[in-house]
Amino acid sequence: MDTVSKPGEVQESGLQIEGDNEDQTPQNKATELCDCFHGSLQDKENSPMMRTVLCAQVCKVYRFQTEDHRWLLVKEQMSETPLSFSLPKRLLNMLLDEHASRIQEVKDLGDLSPYWEGLRHDVISHCSGLIDCYQEMLAKLNNLSASSCFKPSSSRSDSHLQFIPTNLHSQRMEVTSPDCTGVWYNVITFGAPADHYQAFKHGGLKRLLSKYTNPTDSSPSYSQDEGCRCRELLASVTQLQPLVFGLAEELLDVSLELDAERLQQVLDSLSQQIEQFAHALQDELVSRTLLTIHNQSSAPSNRMLCDDSIASQEGQTYQDTSQPDVECSEEEWDRTLSNVTKSLDCIVEMVERLQGRRAHPQEMTSSVQQETTEDTNSQNTASPSSSSSSSTYSWQEQLLPLVVTLRDCVREAMEKARTAAAFVLLQRAASATVDQGPPQLVQRRHAVFSQALSALVCGFVLKLSGHLEDPEFLQQLQTVGILAQFEGLLSTYGDEVGMLEDMVVAVADLSGVTFTVIEAKTEQPDDLLLKLSGSWGSLVVQVPLPPETFGSLSQELKDGCLIRVHPVLFNIGINQQQSLAERFGDSSLQEHVNQQSCERVRDYCNTLRNLLPEAAGVQSVSDLLLSLDHSVESRKRKNVVVLWLAASVCRLVNGIRLTCCKSAKDRTSMSVTLEQCTILRERHKLSSQHFNTTLDCMRREGCRMENVQKNIGSRKFAFSAVQLLTFPKLYRPPEGSYG
Repeated sequence: MDTVSKPGEVQESGLQIEGDNEDQTPQNKATELCDCFHGSLQDKENSPMMRTVLCAQVCKVYRFQTEDHRWLLVKEQMSETPLSFSLPKRLLNMLLDEHASRIQEVKDLGDLSPYWEGLRHDVISHCSGLIDCYQEMLAKLNNLSASSCFKPSSSRSDSHLQFIPTNLHSQRMEVTSPDCTGVWYNVITFGAPADHYQAFKHGGLKRLLSKYTNPTDSSPSYSQDEGCRCRELLASVTQLQPLVFGLAEELLDVSLELDAERLQQVLDSLSQQIEQFAHALQDELVSRTLLTIHNQSSAPSNRMLCDDSIASQEGQTYQDTSQPDVECSEEEWDRTLSNVTKSLDCIVEMVERLQGRRAHPQEMTSSVQQETTEDTNSQNTASPSSSSSSSTYSWQEQLLPLVVTLRDCVREAMEKARTAAAFVLLQRAASATVDQGPPQLVQRRHAVFSQALSALVCGFVLKLSGHLEDPEFLQQLQTVGILAQFEGLLSTYGDEVGMLEDMVVAVADLSGVTFTVIEAKTEQPDDLLLKLSGSWGSLVVQVPLPPETFGSLSQELKDGCLIRVHPVLFNIGINQQQSLAERFGDSSLQEHVNQQSCERVRDYCNTLRNLLPEAAGVQSVSDLLLSLDHSVESRKRKNVVVLWLAASVCRLVNGIRLTCCKSAKDRTSMSVTLEQCTILRERHKLSSQHFNTTLDCMRREGCRMENVQKNIGSRKFAFSAVQLLTFPKLYRPPEGSYG
């Protein structure tokens, strides 16, 4: 399938299956099984949607006997996925755009105080460093073969493959028997999401993040919506301020023409722009932010933040705002906006007076009279004559001080609003960059997230494609979301502690991921490629569906309903290093992770039971949850029962199963094959006396041996006989398959 030639089609004309069932001859039974197998191959595996997530498939077919002496036809399939490379590249492009946009956003804030200028410099420097690194990494990835779908375990420390998951595969099993058509079971296997390039000398992400002290922990956090409001506010006032100033200047110019009608037209336009300006600034976020700035001890100088002085004509203002340190309260902000409208009212009053519309000019307020004369002791103005030539002062001379005051009031409101918006946008930029730690730490977090995301998306698409005709499952997606259960086999000793610490953060960050389905234009491969939108921390994965399939969905899903992800991680170390950790080291991280995940699984199941009480399996999950609780609390050494119970709960609620170890080729192979045989025994009546034989057969001859071969070029699991003595018995491969 990696060649340029199109794959052909293989059809089986017959399959001989022996059996002791007297009601059905072997020939008839063979025909039925063959038809089921062939149908599933054609309908499921060859669909356009499946081809977007599966490639380079390896298949093994087995025949196993059941307890009632009938036969199971088991197809084991291991596939690479194009998502191993395509999704990380999309994520890198998204991060590049996000950081470039953030740089431009803080640059657009204009001149800032020295304190804020330093913060802006830190944000730009942080983003620029990541951009340079990610551009170089993306260039190297783009130079690789377009058909690249696999990162071997030997390349896990390569710098340019930092975002690529190690040994990512889908492990699938189809079971066909005379009683049922093909039933699929999926597990996603990949190397634990960890940054092997930066290594683990100082631990993994969980430890590194705990050591990093956020310098702005006390700073308020602002939502994405508040950031958008501030950007809109800045854009609006930045556009309106020059319009207001231009119309104010035009008003003065027109006043020289002594044209009352033209003067009124300009005044009407100015009033309209002032109204829009004031409306744009009437946002409680501005006053709340100004108060926050004032109360912060680390804020910039008062002059930058709360300078309320108005450079008014002759030192006259409508409010006493000449104090050097005025509290930026909500009332103060209201007064600032009020000054803008009051200054406009004075201009309107003066224009009406100049036009002769005021019969009693002495009714003007003393403040207006002071604004319109050069002599502060003069309380009288020219008579309201229609002839301006008889006035003591020209129209322009009388309007000039009022226009100057208006401009000062607008400028003051603009500066305060800009100060508040700059604070919000800088805080958001800092919280997403410098507050997250040094660039190397942020890069590590992005890298392990990318690895975990690729595995999650692969599992989701496979789960969705297999349940598109299940309305109960689709209702569960849009109502509750989907459970993603990660199984870890890492020890809590040595470097693997760092790997587990990386993985804990990566899985937790997946809680910010949501899925949505969109309609593809056609069924062509390019139209079915997954898309990423949103931003870091609120990522949306868009899954295109063929038009016919999309049309059969519920209206909520068609309308872009966001499908939430509930990620959990259960880890049990099983190797010889875990034996050392349990005797001489510390397993508290594993205990904490398992306990926390147990609570999250219980919460998910309770929510599912409350919202969808009729969902299949939801009522019978209680006993499993109780057993899981007991197993987690028992703290038994190498208690792999925790993993078995967690996997059973996940399957019962239609969740996504993912299994990891250091490289996903040895311990992961033992876990996956054990899970497959357990499913055959519990759900398909595999004969108990044949269980161990079946397990050895899958490990010696199955797809996981092919996985070892493609990773290290040898058909041997990387275990020694001494190491295996410390493994739980069911995780030990057969003789001759390791070395």
